[in-house]
Order: sequence, then C-alpha cells, then structure tokens
Amino acid sequence: MTKSNIWRLAIIIGVILASTFFAWPLEKQIHLGLDLQGGMHLKYEVDVKEALESTLDNIINDLSKFLGSHNIKIRSIGKEKGKLLVRLRSDTDINKAEEVITSDYPILTKTRKVADGGVLIYKLTSDHEEYVYKNSVSQALETLRNRIDQFGVSEPSIQREGENRIIIQLPGIKDRQRAIDLIGKTARLEFRMLNEAIDPASAFERGIPKDSAVLYEKEFDRITKKIIGRKPYVIKKKVELTGDKLANAEVRFSQMNLPYVAIDFNNEGGKIFAQLTSDNVGRRMAIVLDDSVYSAPVIREAITGGSAMIEGNFSYEEANDLAIILRAGSLPAPLIKLEERTVGPSLGRDSIARGINSIVIGSIIVFLFMIFYYRLGGIIADIALGLNIVILSGALAYFGATLTLPGIAGIILTIGMAVDANVLVFERIREEIRNGKTVRVAVDSGFSKAFLTIIDANVTTLIAALVLFQFGTGPIKGFAVTLSIGVIASMFTAIFVSKTAFKYFLGNRRITELKI
Repeated sequence: MTKSNIWRLAIIIGVILASTFFAWPLEKQIHLGLDLQGGMHLKYEVDVKEALESTLDNIINDLSKFLGSHNIKIRSIGKEKGKLLVRLRSDTDINKAEEVITSDYPILTKTRKVADGGVLIYKLTSDHEEYVYKNSVSQALETLRNRIDQFGVSEPSIQREGENRIIIQLPGIKDRQRAIDLIGKTARLEFRMLNEAIDPASAFERGIPKDSAVLYEKEFDRITKKIIGRKPYVIKKKVELTGDKLANAEVRFSQMNLPYVAIDFNNEGGKIFAQLTSDNVGRRMAIVLDDSVYSAPVIREAITGGSAMIEGNFSYEEANDLAIILRAGSLPAPLIKLEERTVGPSLGRDSIARGINSIVIGSIIVFLFMIFYYRLGGIIADIALGLNIVILSGALAYFGATLTLPGIAGIILTIGMAVDANVLVFERIREEIRNGKTVRVAVDSGFSKAFLTIIDANVTTLIAALVLFQFGTGPIKGFAVTLSIGVIASMFTAIFVSKTAFKYFLGNRRITELKI
C-alpha cells in the first residue's frame, strides 16, 4: 500500500470514529421534532397596533414628569385615536411646551395646536411607527424565547412568519394549558395608586372618575384554589412604575410557608419605588399585571431597599411561572392566537416506526440493486453508502439538529443521491474499458472525468437546500438540514472513499478484467 493510500485510509477511519463517537447512542444524541415526539404547535399574531398604543402610554408617563421639571403646568396628558393630547393649564405655556417637546422628543411630530384651550396634539413620526412595528415582533420573539427556555422545554422551535406572525413548536410538552398561559400573557406589570376618595360601589352608581378605572382582583377558595369571585378596586390610571425597571424576580416562601414572588428593581426603579412609597405612606398601592390586580397593600413606610413582593394565593407552580414571565420581560404587545394543534406521542411513535422502515427498506433495495448491476463496484458503493449514513448521523448529533418527518425524507433522498455519484463514476469506468483502456487507467480516468459532473450536481442541490433552510420554516428546515449534510457526505464518500477502496483493491495486483 502506498503512502498516499495510507493517509486516505487514516482519514476515512478518523471520520468513522468521530461520527460514531458523536452519534452514540443515537436515540439520546439526536433530538426529535414535534411530529416525531408529539407536543404543541401554536401560531400567534403580534397585535402591532397595541404596540403603538403602549408606546404612547410610556411617552405619557415620561412626558408628564418631564414637563413638570420645566415648570410647565399640565392639566392632563392623554391619547385619542393614536394621537397624544397635551392639555396645559395656561395658554402662555404653549410655546415653551412646544419647544421642549420638539427638542427632547424627536419621535413625536406636531399635528396641530389649539391655542385657546391650551392643547397640543402630537403623533408618532412615520419612521418611529415603522420602527415600533418591526421592533415589537423582534422583541416578542426574544421575550418568548426567554420564557420558554426558562420553562424547560427541550428543543423548542420559535420562528417568525411573515411580517407579524410567530410559530411556536413545543416538542414533548405535557401541560398544555400551562404552556399557553406562559406564552400568552403580555405581563405588563404596573404599580398604581388606589383612588381612595371613592369606593367601588359609589363609583358604579355615580360614575367612575376620568382619572381612574375599575380593576378586579381574583378571589380563590383556599382549599380548591378555584376562582370564587372578583373584588373590584378603583385605581388611578396614572402608572407610577412599570415592570421594565425590574432586575430580578424569584419565588420565596412566607413564614406560613406560602409562595410569593419577590421582585428586585434596578437602580432607577429602586429610586422611583423609594420615592413613591415615601410620598404615599398610609395609602394603598395596587400591583397590577395585565389589568388584573394581584394585591393592593397599604404602604406602612418608605421602602428604600429596591425590593417588593407580589402575593396572590399562588401555588408554587403559578408563582414560578409568574417569576419566569417577569424575568423574561413583558411582551411589547398582546398576542392573538391564530392556530393551536396538538400532536399525540402515539402518532409520533408511529411516524418514527414508518420513517425507520422506509430508510431500512430503501437502503436494502439500493444495496441489492448496486451489487446485482455493478458487481465489485456495487459492493464498494454500498460500503460508501453505509459510511454516508454514519457520517450523516454523527453530523446531526454534533450540530444538535432536530430530526423531523421531512428530515427523514431528506435522509431517504440522500441514500438515492449517494449512489447516484457512484453510478456516474462506474459508467465512466465502463466507457473507458470499452475504449480499450487498462483497468487501472480506466479507474483513474473514470474518477477524474466524473469529478466535475459530481461537483456540479451536488453543489446545485446544496444551494437549493441552503435556500430552503434560510427561507423555510419548521419542517422545511428539517428537510434542508438532512439534505445539506447528506449532500456533503455523499460527495466525500463517492469521490474520496470509493476511489480509496478501488486503489486498495487494485493495489499492486495485475488485474486485466474488472466486472463492473
């Protein structure tokens, strides 16, 4: 054996050992997709219009404090049909307020001003509206990834579809409702003061003040944990502090061994919370999540440690899910559920069995055909095909790819493509032998002449697979992954492994006839 053949053989053995190392044991190393393992498929649409409304809400909260710091007296700041209305106490402050807003809020553009009423009307610039549209979907994707990662789902798939839709696949998920609750909550956390000048009963009779709203707290049965009623509160519309100032949230237990969610603010949030509690000692403050009151404690003293707690008669699981949601952050806009499908594990097992049977039957048919038609060449092609499957398994395991039913289809297609390259080589060798070339020259010539054809055919297929991976979703990506790896493996086995096998077989022997 020549030195060149020794090096070739060493590379092949190295690839086999590496592939086997990464793939063993195969059932533990390769993750199964939703269609093979069972689980949930969800499709949501991000309500981007609400994202614009939320942006205006944040501006209202900031602008009120900002104008106050410039000694501009405000009657009210509100929104109406996507526009911001700034009502001033004095007409003389209009020009000053306009100048301050223009210089410090470039994302706002003035539509008009009503001098007599001391009203300035603004809307978001078209550029910022477009930014909010795009960013709301990207932020929703990132928030959902954080929530699901902390939830502990193995190999979830979270992808964007179109402009504002998100597809979520959760393989192996068992608690369907818990997953939906975790994903669907907007989780906008707000700290707002109660309007203690009026009780809920009076508010329903005489009307709710313009600066307030009625929100409810769910009441649970202590034993069954079922909702038995809703307690109303009259709460100020003004948001004093939001959940975007949180640094951490975790589950802790009270002295009565009841779980609650402890939250820690960042530096800015801690200062605001300290000032808020200092200014409102003896008054009640509501902790509101998605327009639902979780608790409304009385502020006994100023809280300067930058921490607070959320109590709500939780189970540990509910408290943990709430902590996950708060840590991951709130969604920039509500999600509208468009589709929900559940794949049972029995269907997944049936799909796996059928997929494996397809691979085995397809491989056997190809193996027998190659041996029958190409004799020695067929045996070499079958060896290369077996190695191709080993390399494919090792690569899928190494990259942590998720195997789906279309992915199995990609493997079956790869089996056919793997021998296709060998067929091109063998036909070239046959042609050279018919032209009177010696066996050794015919083999060398067959590989060299088929080389460019094999490269062209496989590279174009690889480009198509990469395009499918880049622009496809879910199952399409699974097919593209196995096809791409299979194409690369088949080029290696057809060009490198098969040629090495022929060179080893021919060696220094004087062979005058080759049955191929």
